[in-house]
Amino acid sequence: MWNKWLFKQVDNSGLVFFRIAFGLLIALEAFGGIFTGWVRRTLVEPNFTFNFIGFEFLQPLPGDLMYYYYGLMGVFGLLVMIGFKYRFSMACYTIMWASVYLMQKSSYNNHYYLLMLLCFIMVFLPAHRALSYDAWKNKAIRSLSMPRWVWLFIVIQLFIVYTFASVAKLYPDWLDATVPEMLMRGKKDFWLVGEFLQRDWIKWVIAYFGLVFDLLIVPMLLWKRTRLPFFILAVFFHLFNSFIFHIGIFPYLSLAFCVFFFPTEQVNKYLLRNKKAHYDGDEVIVPQQKGLLKLAIIVWFVVQISLPLRHWFIKDNVLWTEEGHRLSWRMMLRTKSGRATFKVVEKGTTDTIFVKKQDYLSRKQRRAINSKPDMIWQFSQRLKDEYAAQGKDVQVFVNARVAVNGRSYERLIDPKVDIANEEWNHFGHHDWILPSNLDK
Repeated sequence: MWNKWLFKQVDNSGLVFFRIAFGLLIALEAFGGIFTGWVRRTLVEPNFTFNFIGFEFLQPLPGDLMYYYYGLMGVFGLLVMIGFKYRFSMACYTIMWASVYLMQKSSYNNHYYLLMLLCFIMVFLPAHRALSYDAWKNKAIRSLSMPRWVWLFIVIQLFIVYTFASVAKLYPDWLDATVPEMLMRGKKDFWLVGEFLQRDWIKWVIAYFGLVFDLLIVPMLLWKRTRLPFFILAVFFHLFNSFIFHIGIFPYLSLAFCVFFFPTEQVNKYLLRNKKAHYDGDEVIVPQQKGLLKLAIIVWFVVQISLPLRHWFIKDNVLWTEEGHRLSWRMMLRTKSGRATFKVVEKGTTDTIFVKKQDYLSRKQRRAINSKPDMIWQFSQRLKDEYAAQGKDVQVFVNARVAVNGRSYERLIDPKVDIANEEWNHFGHHDWILPSNLDK
């Protein structure tokens, strides 16, 4: 029964349209990184980048080569859009994007993580079977259909993203509108609407509309009776986020996903007029490696569900420690500010050097490092290695204070611990991060 349901062929109009939109958006993401100065600020100007721990071998290319790198990514995005050597083009963009994602954390957000996942997924989906150069050139791959598991996979992935984003908002500082108020306070001088966004009721609308929207959007798009009104809400929600928060392609990517919830006849009629035919058969094509495919899908979603839950098994509050924050769909949940000083002491002496962070870090990096324990640890390791190259064995002590969601500043790092000689634990708590007064 499951085989018949999962491998039944359904019309592929939604997937084909999504490939076209996705290719265009990832091309704009790459080209936009160049023209907005993001590549310069994040990858060209810094002397080094803060990698995901374990990926230290990934560093930006020297000189201006990262501009060419992003330009090439943009070209691959356009090739995905037109379906030219689709799997190769998609795989190349995936590798290049994943490399950039893993080589820097100063500009981390969950949208970059989602894009990495989607790129990986799209490599394996049959999105080039229609309205593509590949299908025009090779009649053997032309198809109006796809297996139903493709649709189900995308819907479940979206459900996980939105649901965890909603559940993460169920904590006091969001429910009492503290965080939305602080986010809007930063928009006070925003073009035309800055003063309007300061009205008291706005923070409450943002707090609870955002929470409820994330929780309900996928189920309501699946239900025919609520599909259209929630699609209209989705357009408003994502355009608002794009206009106010400037979060790149993510709002438009989210809107492109909506094609998977509408009847394919409507997708053909309004979006894919060149795809005149519509698949209405009931063919079931069960692949020979169906067991391996099912196992891969199960493992994928076990990981996708486990990663956002891992912080509950780590001591203290993730808002404070950041342990378990990344890869968890914890989107725009808090505001943090911090101050950190680094003291280097050569072992066996009383020689002390207070590090001038501006000699090592860009402005963006200095803002990020003040409140991120993992980046504090990484910078301490870098200082240790630098002095080791001079024949000096040093200790690194950190005095860091952090304020979460407008609270008073508290000490984040134990100043008596030599951070440079501490080991990093990817899935556990670090005792040199002092306890917070936040509730779990």
